[in-house]
Amino acid sequence: MVCAVGSEVKTFRVEGVALFSPDRVRFWQKFSLEVRALTREEALEKVYSLMGSKHKLKREHIKILNVVEISPEEARKKVVRELARLEGWFS
Repeated sequence: MVCAVGSEVKTFRVEGVALFSPDRVRFWQKFSLEVRALTREEALEKVYSLMGSKHKLKREHIKILNVVEISPEEARKKVVRELARLEGWFS
């Protein structure tokens, strides 16, 4: 990832539904992921990439319902909070 000078990494919460069993019993299941990215579009790409690699889902089986920028302290996952805290050391 190429970072422009003065750009700041933000924390996003992406919520949606995904079709986890497209070949068997079809059902849409809710998900919520927290990712760190420079822009909203990068956060969406990261979610599509993660869901595709971990669950072998195609983009058409993922429906994004909400993308919200949150403060690092609001993050539910400890690793996301820790990454935000460490960021200050390298700037």
